[in-house]
Amino acid sequence: MEIIRTVNDMQAYADQQRCAGNKLALVPTMGALHHGHFALATHAAEIAEHVTVSIFVNPTQFGPNEDFGSYPRTVPEDLAKLEATRSVDAVFLPAVEEMYPRTRAGQKAWVRIEDLDKHLCGRYREGHFLGVTTVVTKLFNACRPHVGVFGLKDAQQFLILRRMVEDLNAGIELVGVPTVREKDGLAASSRNVYLTPEERRQAPSLYRALQMGKAVIERGERNPEAVKRLITAHINENAGCKIQYVEVVETDEIQPVRQIENGSEVLIALAAFFGDTRLIDNVFVDVNAGP
Repeated sequence: MEIIRTVNDMQAYADQQRCAGNKLALVPTMGALHHGHFALATHAAEIAEHVTVSIFVNPTQFGPNEDFGSYPRTVPEDLAKLEATRSVDAVFLPAVEEMYPRTRAGQKAWVRIEDLDKHLCGRYREGHFLGVTTVVTKLFNACRPHVGVFGLKDAQQFLILRRMVEDLNAGIELVGVPTVREKDGLAASSRNVYLTPEERRQAPSLYRALQMGKAVIERGERNPEAVKRLITAHINENAGCKIQYVEVVETDEIQPVRQIENGSEVLIALAAFFGDTRLIDNVFVDVNAGP
């Protein structure tokens, strides 16, 4: 497994692999790897001959009061685990100065997406998706993949990036991998380590509530406000957390729906704080005609 730290070396390495006829997949991560990340790497190895995993804690997607400084960084452990998977051929491990050579303040070129970041997490994390789209573009330019593999736990991120590569004719296929969950349903996340034992016990209520919302839609409920009330009530009864949002949005423009339409796809998404720890989760629902 190659460890590559500069953009120039990564580009040269990717060009070499492309010349050899290999299909390249990239799995972007911020490290602190868990079994959800390894599921992405395994899937990438199934659809491409060559897999690169990037590890980069991107400062431009964190707000001023967020956890950039304390975000878990476990690079030696991450590298050992990736080596053990035997699915990963290269790790791109750049420093902040390598990705932002003029510093964040000096960066003048940004990749901006319109409207798709107005709701869900984008409503509460100003500038977050500007940082995400810009850094992912930088990672694509450095690693030159044919395929980018992302987890659907970050559903809004995936939908925005998918639209970005389509609108910019990037020539990169985006593949979304279903959320990996613990046995009790909690979505795998690097931030789960922040939870106290009691918060960890309560946190699976988020997914149970989402499943309840999905079930009532599949049984014929078409009022998104009724779905949101059901989810909110279940969480409030079973978890000592502060709900930031519960929304039902369509999956093209990521806008809230006034009515859930038959034949559509909707995303039920939420965010909640357990103490200072912010967790997100979601479910996609293919809406049929109902019973």
